[in-house]
Amino acid sequence: MTSMTDPAADGIRLQKVLANAGVASRRVIEDYIVEGRIRVNGEVVTELGRRIHPEKDLVDVDGTAVQLDVSKRYVMLNKPIGVVSTMRDENGRPDLRQFTEDYEERLYNVGRLDAETSGLLILTNDGALAHVLAHPSFGVTKVYIAKVEGIVTAQTIAMLTKGIELEDGPIAADKARLLDTSTSSASGKESSLVELTLHSGRNRIVRRMMSAVGHPVTELVRRQFGPLHLGTLPAGKSRELSKIELGALLTLARRDAPADATPGDVQEKQ
Repeated sequence: MTSMTDPAADGIRLQKVLANAGVASRRVIEDYIVEGRIRVNGEVVTELGRRIHPEKDLVDVDGTAVQLDVSKRYVMLNKPIGVVSTMRDENGRPDLRQFTEDYEERLYNVGRLDAETSGLLILTNDGALAHVLAHPSFGVTKVYIAKVEGIVTAQTIAMLTKGIELEDGPIAADKARLLDTSTSSASGKESSLVELTLHSGRNRIVRRMMSAVGHPVTELVRRQFGPLHLGTLPAGKSRELSKIELGALLTLARRDAPADATPGDVQEKQ
């Protein structure tokens, strides 16, 4: 007889929860369970009768995390230039509300891009995920493409990856590479395209780094945030994350969550 304190004695059957989450049909999920492809809270489950509590148990299939709460929404936005990364701007500037009006859920941005920077921004109502991704020690990798003044040399690229000193401390790019150089036929001005990969969350870090090496930024776009890629999403457009993208993001967040990062309500960062 099963004890009432046994975690498998109550809750909802695992295959039902995963089917509701859109992973696969119950019959297919039962095959996954028998094959040992599903883990609950890090432990492989092989019993078809296993029950779980979706609000607190963590489940992954083939090593990829699954979001069991179907009320959670995850949206990728290509934030255009001129929009501030807040849900309500006190100065009346264009803000993110215009991109969340079509969603029933109350969405918030994860992190920020300054008004003159375009690119990938995540909007969600998942407070736990937002908290982890915004945690200072999490250091999610971000990839930027910067158009800068002047011709960037190999020595400058090396300097960016070796490290430079800013007013708030030293900083080094995880990766840096020169994509292109050009000279305007009209003005004769020279410019370069540089790709920078960083995990720092410091304010306006790309602009400050490029200015420090003598190449002020004229245009800046964030192309990648962790496992998410902007792709061909036009500026000012948004779309929901695919199950593959969401699984990759949740897997990253659960794996690297800082020890002192605890789930909480989404707080709008000003």
